[in-house]
Amino acid sequence: MNKTELIEKIAASANLTKADSKKALDATIDAIIEALTKGDKVQLVGFGTFAVSEKPAREGINPATKQKIKIAAKKVAKFKAGAELAKVVNK
Repeated sequence: MNKTELIEKIAASANLTKADSKKALDATIDAIIEALTKGDKVQLVGFGTFAVSEKPAREGINPATKQKIKIAAKKVAKFKAGAELAKVVNK
């Protein structure tokens, strides 16, 4: 399912126009991004948790040249499915 299909599904389920559904979805995504940018977690009970995790700097190997390279530290967004979502998906 892509974003357009999701907007159509939201519109049908919530009895909204596609334009209103798009605004609601965009606002939700923006709120999640803003919270993660600040380092906060977004926890949706039953669905899951969005959080930021820090990956430390490490040493890797360039597969083409077999030389050691340094990989910089970085932050990554993570999603952990909630119990209810995991239960439904694993039926």
